[in-house]
Amino acid sequence: MIDCNSKRMFPISFNCLLYYLIIYFLNYLEVLIKLLHLYSTKLNNGKQSLMINGIQLEERINSLNIGDRIKILRMGQKRTLQEIADASELSRSMISKIENNKAIPSVAALVKIAKALGTNISGLLEQNEFLNAIITPRKKAEENLASTDKGYFIYPYASDYHEKKMQPFLFVARKGEVKAHEVSHEGEEFIYIIRGQMKMQVGEVEYVLKTGDSLYFNSLQKHGIMPVSDEVMYLDIFV
Repeated sequence: MIDCNSKRMFPISFNCLLYYLIIYFLNYLEVLIKLLHLYSTKLNNGKQSLMINGIQLEERINSLNIGDRIKILRMGQKRTLQEIADASELSRSMISKIENNKAIPSVAALVKIAKALGTNISGLLEQNEFLNAIITPRKKAEENLASTDKGYFIYPYASDYHEKKMQPFLFVARKGEVKAHEVSHEGEEFIYIIRGQMKMQVGEVEYVLKTGDSLYFNSLQKHGIMPVSDEVMYLDIFV
């Protein structure tokens, strides 16, 4: 029998080399099995935790009148049921049922609705979600614009600030995409052109607004916009 542990054995024989390779392979295999077991345990724990959180979230949805909060946010933003339905890829009738607490939305549907309203799921679920100040990075606003049935895109600022006295929006409208329209609603509006140019009809008067121009008017008058430049971006504050 060859003693592979002998320091005097040099050069090493083929049998000893094979012996060392087998030992190395077995040790490596043992470590690999332990790592796979550890990964499998963490993965299963993660799934279990996700399932538990999912149940808790469903229970949270069931215990709150989520529809009331969705309706308050939507009306505060002067948006229609159809606009929220289109932005969240749900039917108008479903949004209506949810707002009237006749249907409980799934977690997936609630995430879509929250995004359409410019907030997140916690903003709809938390009972004491009152913030004193909200900052919105430019990138966040521009990357979360929601399409409307009029053809322009909007982003509602500070959706997580409840009981606001005003509602500011970022609007982006592109030439050829905006449909001719006239809207009228209670309140007042202030518009400031960030960049681009557009025509705005207020009552019987048409205004041409360029970068840096602003307009304040009573929203009861029929009004609508139409881009003149390829794209116009403006701030619209509803009071």
